Amino acid sequence: MSMITVSQLNRHISELVSGDRELKGFMLRAEIAQVDLFRAANGTMLFLTLKDEQSEIKANLYSGVLSRLKFRPEKGMSVIVMGSVSVYEKRGTYSVTIMDMAADGAGLAAAALDELKKKLAKEGFFSEEHKRPLPYMPKKIGVVTSLTGAVVHDITDTLTTRYPLCEVYAVHCQVQGAGAPESIVRGIMRAESAGCDVIIVGRGGGSDEELSVFNDERIARAVYNCLVPVVSAVGHEQNHTIIDDVADRYVSTPTRAAIAVSPDISEIMRNVSVYSEHLGKAMNNIIGNAERSFQLAQAKLAANSPENRLKLAEERINSMENRLGSAVERKLQSLDSSLERCIAVLEGRSPLKIMEAGYSLAYKGESLIKDSAETECGDIITLRFAKGGAEAEIKKKW
Repeated sequence: MSMITVSQLNRHISELVSGDRELKGFMLRAEIAQVDLFRAANGTMLFLTLKDEQSEIKANLYSGVLSRLKFRPEKGMSVIVMGSVSVYEKRGTYSVTIMDMAADGAGLAAAALDELKKKLAKEGFFSEEHKRPLPYMPKKIGVVTSLTGAVVHDITDTLTTRYPLCEVYAVHCQVQGAGAPESIVRGIMRAESAGCDVIIVGRGGGSDEELSVFNDERIARAVYNCLVPVVSAVGHEQNHTIIDDVADRYVSTPTRAAIAVSPDISEIMRNVSVYSEHLGKAMNNIIGNAERSFQLAQAKLAANSPENRLKLAEERINSMENRLGSAVERKLQSLDSSLERCIAVLEGRSPLKIMEAGYSLAYKGESLIKDSAETECGDIITLRFAKGGAEAEIKKKW
């Protein structure tokens, strides 16, 4: 037995592999278990792990081949690979060098779904800016689902218990099968035209294949263009479809959808009680302020009324009359005092007072005689005494 080196062994295996026509240009069906991206100076390449139910193998997808593919290889896709086995002598490993790749079965559907998601995302179908808030107290709730299943009962029972004030408008539709997308779209449009404030689109759990109808582009556009908010309740927590991303609200079960679109009646009653109490206090404050304002206005009105003004004017006139009377009285008293003083002075200077002292007045006719030259002997003159008077004849004068 000859002695060889590791390099010689790896080179020998490489020559054996490269010389085996069965390992060149073969077709391999597998699932992509892992995808690793590597960027090099000469382009981007992918390192893949391909598997079946029992084994795995490494594969290399170089940039030239990658650029020719019509889809992006992703984990979980089922693919058909055309390639050859190559040995990396330095490490003693082997892998499949991929020369071409095509989606296979479910992988093709996954690729188509991925392309649709990219298309809708580019058009803004998944944008948060397009999401509308759900109405707090909707009057009419639309339910688009199969009326023969348990979903509609779960929703209506929850709404009846939780929010009996609303009207439930249930629209039957096909939720799986070939005609399901058109049926669901008609149901959404019917609920919208019926005047619903919010619409629930739902169905129970199922396989990915059964729920795949909710990945239909027609349903996505019907939800996106609906004029009222739409809630998606398709399947269970582990299920996810395109309608969940387009809808204004996504919930994991139909029961949670009913809770999402409706307030709790007990909470409403508590709020009504609290609001009523606050309203009563506010009304009492308003009434109290209004009463005080009215009383103030009434007092101002009474103070400025014609009757009150006349009364005040009368009081002012009476006050002025009283002051005027007092002033006149004081003035009259002052004049009386002055008059009495004048009278006293006049009386003190009165000829009568002088005559009471023994003096008399002599008149010649009506003229007071002040000089004897004014008389002649024989003239008859009139004498006036303090009391009484007399006539006398001039006998002698000087």
